[in-house]
Amino acid sequence: MYFPFFYDPTILMIIPALLLSAYAQYKVKSTFNKYSDVYSDSGLTGSEVAAKIMKESGISRVSVNQIKGKLSDHYDPKDKVLNLSSNVYNSSSIASIGVAAHEAGHAIQDAKSYKPLNIRAKLVPAANIGSSMGLPMAIFGFFIRVDFLILTGFVLFFAAFLFHLVTLPVEFNASNRAISILKSGNYLNDKEIQGAKKVLRAAAFTYVAATLVALTNLLRILVLFGMGGDD
Repeated sequence: MYFPFFYDPTILMIIPALLLSAYAQYKVKSTFNKYSDVYSDSGLTGSEVAAKIMKESGISRVSVNQIKGKLSDHYDPKDKVLNLSSNVYNSSSIASIGVAAHEAGHAIQDAKSYKPLNIRAKLVPAANIGSSMGLPMAIFGFFIRVDFLILTGFVLFFAAFLFHLVTLPVEFNASNRAISILKSGNYLNDKEIQGAKKVLRAAAFTYVAATLVALTNLLRILVLFGMGGDD
């Protein structure tokens, strides 16, 4: 079947996944904003909670740094740094404490050599290449009708998909650790715990949506392969 050079026949496949991803981003921002205005009885800031959790877990070589941006919080296993955005680092809100505890959960994963975290770290280089080159190469291969390029794009993008897939247990496990520690350590009371759960569930939803987007793009490449073919 012939398609004009500028038309990608699989483009409609990605729209539902992108809409879901946009909703997930909206949900995490709105939930975070809601519980950013609800402060914990403990009065502890996000940075204090993260530091206390790591100390109680026997982690002494991880520093807690303040960084710019909103919802830019992340743990860097390479440099052993827990980076918290300003509104998490300095705030005693339920949202901030939940996010800080989640990132501390990643530090605990690293200290305990949590296998999915190690696998994800090894996938980063291949995933970066695959996410930037895989789909464009496959689409280009379809336009010039070269199956080899489509399959190469598929292989490259598959690494990006694997990265998203293995990210799910990493993120869910970090959130479960966070909620368990916040509850057992009396960082938050029962009512506050429910708010923290909602924040972390909304954040987890963004990773699920990102994985579905990656899966849909992987399927797009397979469809392109079926429509393509060497002349």
